[in-house]
Amino acid sequence: MSGGTSVFGVRVLVRLRPSVYDPQGETIRRALDAVPGLEAEAVRQGKMFELEVRAADAAEARARAETIARRALANPVLEDFTVEGP
Repeated sequence: MSGGTSVFGVRVLVRLRPSVYDPQGETIRRALDAVPGLEAEAVRQGKMFELEVRAADAAEARARAETIARRALANPVLEDFTVEGP
């Protein structure tokens, strides 16, 4: 620890917006449909990032993760994101 800060683990999930066509998800859905018992009505793929951020408290860590996601991890035109934790 340094200067009253701690390291917090935060997860960022990035997904295509519902209105954006997901060709990879559709390919996965078709592959599942080809296997009896694995059929799915829809599949949407996304990305998951696990971050470790240094902050004074959990609220600051979450705010940092949201800034990182907004500015570097998600394309705001095509994607939405959610932050989980700390």
